[in-house]
Amino acid sequence: MKITTDYRIDDILEFKKNHPCGSNQWKVVRTGVDMKLECMGCKRIILIPRVDLNKKVKRIIRD
Repeated sequence: MKITTDYRIDDILEFKKNHPCGSNQWKVVRTGVDMKLECMGCKRIILIPRVDLNKKVKRIIRD
């Protein structure tokens, strides 16, 4: 299944693997070549290249 790479700010991304805090949901804070994500569990912020992000995302949750 191909995941679209159309990420928007405030989208919630569900990853295939859990973060060490136990959550697998991340909120998109900034888009671009590098994506800025905030963990919904512990509020840690990470920068991840879009190419790597596409491999980790299981699904996109939009309001």
